[in-house]
Amino acid sequence: MNMPSRAGQAPPAAGPSDTATSLPGSRRLRIALTLPPWFDVPPRAYGGIEALMADLADALIALGHDVVIVGAGVNGTRARFLRTYETPPSARLGEALPEVLQAAWADRYLDDLEVDIVHDNSLAGPLTARGRAAPTVLTAHGPCEGEMVRYYRALCSDVHMVAISQAQQRLARDLNWAGTVHNAIRVADFPYRVRKNDYVLFLGRFNRTKGAHLAIDAARRAGRPILLAGKLQETEEREYFDAEVRPRLGPDAQFVGEVDMAAKQELYAGAHCLVFPIQWEEPFGLVMIEAMACGSPVVALRRGSVPEIVVQGVTGFVRDDPAELPAAIDQAGGLDPAACRRHVARHFDVSIMARGYERVYARIIGDRAGRSAPTPGPRDWASDLHAAL
Repeated sequence: MNMPSRAGQAPPAAGPSDTATSLPGSRRLRIALTLPPWFDVPPRAYGGIEALMADLADALIALGHDVVIVGAGVNGTRARFLRTYETPPSARLGEALPEVLQAAWADRYLDDLEVDIVHDNSLAGPLTARGRAAPTVLTAHGPCEGEMVRYYRALCSDVHMVAISQAQQRLARDLNWAGTVHNAIRVADFPYRVRKNDYVLFLGRFNRTKGAHLAIDAARRAGRPILLAGKLQETEEREYFDAEVRPRLGPDAQFVGEVDMAAKQELYAGAHCLVFPIQWEEPFGLVMIEAMACGSPVVALRRGSVPEIVVQGVTGFVRDDPAELPAAIDQAGGLDPAACRRHVARHFDVSIMARGYERVYARIIGDRAGRSAPTPGPRDWASDLHAAL
């Protein structure tokens, strides 16, 4: 099996710069980003929310705003950092008490801050939003179904919700949605390669809804080796791995464990394609844009946000049935890596995400003040992107 190489070609233009000044009509905002307690900011390996918000903080600062982060562990951003846990309690992921303590600490910090808006990305934090002088924006990073929807509905009078995809928003149209802002990455930080190796890549949590077992089956039927990387910590993940993934491993299906960002990027850059056979209404799926940024197409099932992210026949293939995945894996080799890179640079670079949130913040602050919100630009980027896809 060929493993990733550091050799590559110069990538296509990386798209909008994240060092650009703020758009006309906006004003300098004081923004507090509150995070979950589980990982450093950004994380060393797994930790999607922490990685995303670290990038957002730096991009907002580049736009001229003041940003403070309430988070755990090590701060690797340009923002002011108010620490909760000295060492993130990663081994306790899924327990309730660290989330509650994080919310209590954050609330105490926010009492002493003068900010224009609080952007909460934690589970329990929004419970402290009521009565706060600054409005609270809550990004729904997880599923909008079941108990989570009931929780969000209970918060609706106190927070303004932001969806990370149109698909997510459609699941619960009655929530207090302030807008949709797709997740994003620093495209320029991802290595680009035209020449690919023969392996297929699966990268993600080992949870049944992610479909790692389907990825192995599809790659095997396509006659290609597969590498599987991702988090394997929680009891549910281990049980699923032992039942469905481990029995399928072999010379052509290798588990490489949890990888840091550098190793993850090398895996993406060398992959024939990323296989994303999700079994639920995935609200976003960051791995898709990370792979495409490296010039590697995505073969995925039509669930959740997938049709918003993958351009059919250009940056990958979207299929309705797992039985259709092997043929799509074969076809992926005929797609243009440069087209994959350009698509992500134009639509999913962190500078675009920052301007999307800037618009949401400005609108909410304007509404709170009883006046029209400052308009950072003449167009609604989210509507434009949705139309383009």
